Amino acid sequence: MAAFVLRRPFALTSALKQLPKASSSATRTFHSSPVKQQLFSQRSSTPITTTLSKSRQTFQNAFRRYESSYQGIPNPTAGGTLGQRLLYGGAIIGGTVVAVNLLFNRETREDGGMPPYERSFLNETFAHTGLGIGIIGVAASALHRSGWSYRLMATNPWVVVGCSLVASLGTMYGTFATHPDNYMQKYALWTGFNVAQAAILCPLLFLQPALLARAGLYTVAMMGSLAFVGATAKQEKYLYLGGPLLAGVALVAVSGFAPLVLPATAARTLMWSERIWLYGGLAVFGGFTLYDTQKILKHARLAERGVMRKDVVNESVSLELDFLNIFIRMVQILGMQQRRK
Repeated sequence: MAAFVLRRPFALTSALKQLPKASSSATRTFHSSPVKQQLFSQRSSTPITTTLSKSRQTFQNAFRRYESSYQGIPNPTAGGTLGQRLLYGGAIIGGTVVAVNLLFNRETREDGGMPPYERSFLNETFAHTGLGIGIIGVAASALHRSGWSYRLMATNPWVVVGCSLVASLGTMYGTFATHPDNYMQKYALWTGFNVAQAAILCPLLFLQPALLARAGLYTVAMMGSLAFVGATAKQEKYLYLGGPLLAGVALVAVSGFAPLVLPATAARTLMWSERIWLYGGLAVFGGFTLYDTQKILKHARLAERGVMRKDVVNESVSLELDFLNIFIRMVQILGMQQRRK
C-alpha cells in the first residue's frame, strides 16, 4: 500500500512549474519569480477576498503572456485536415508501440497467447481506467470553470497537499476495502477518488488546450505501448520490478517536495531535484505501467482459480495513477520545450 501513497501525483507544484519565466535562467527564475513567491509564501492576515483577487489578477496576467508566446510557435498539425491530424497521432502511437515492443519484448508468452479470461479481465480493467480518466477530465473542467483553480492557488501549498492526500487516500483505501458485490458503495468511493484527483489537477487547465492534447496523446502512446509489451511478454517477467520501482518512486516523491522546502538560493539543488522529479519520474511510472499490467494478468489467473476475488475497479486505480503521473510530466516537458523556442 505504500506504493499507492508515494504514487499520488503532486500536481500543484507541477502545474505551477508551467508558469512563464521572467528571465533566461529557467531554474532560478521559477523559484524567485513574483508568481511563485506569492503562491508559496505563508499567508499573512490579509483578508481572503483581497488575497483571492490578487491571485486571480496574477494568474490572468501570467497566462496571457504564456498564451501570446505560445501562439507564435508553429504546430506541425495545426494547418492540416482532420484526417492528417488523425494520421499524425496514429503514427506516433503505432511507432511507439512497435519501437517499445522490439526493444523490451524479446521473450513472449510461452502459453500460445493470452487466454480468454485474462483478456477479458485486462480489457475490463482498461475500460475502467479510461472511464476514470474521463471522470477526472470532466470534473476538472467543471471545477476550473467554477473558479476552484484560483482558490486552490491562493491556499497554502502544504494545506493543499495535506487535504488532497487525505481525500485521495481515504477514498482510495475505501474503494479497495469495499467488496466488488457492493456496487453502489464501490463505485461511489471510486468516483470520489477520481473527483479528488480532478480537484488537485484542475490548475493545469490554465494551459493551452493544444498542449494538454499533445501531452495526452503522448501519454496514451507511452502507456499503450508499455501495456502491450507487458501483456504479450513472458508471464511475470517484469514483476521483479516492484521493489526497485518502490525505491524509485520514493526518491521521486521526495524530489517533488523540494520547491516547497528548499530556499531559492539553492538553485543547483533545485535544478537537479526538478530533473529527478521530471525524467526520473517518467522512467519510474513507465516501469510501473509494465509492472501493473503483468500484476493485473497475475490477479486474473488467481481470480480464475478462485484464489482471490475479481475486482477490476481496484486494478484500474494503479493504472490511473500511472497515467496521471506520466501526463503531468509530459505537460511539463512540452511546456519547457515551448519556452525554449
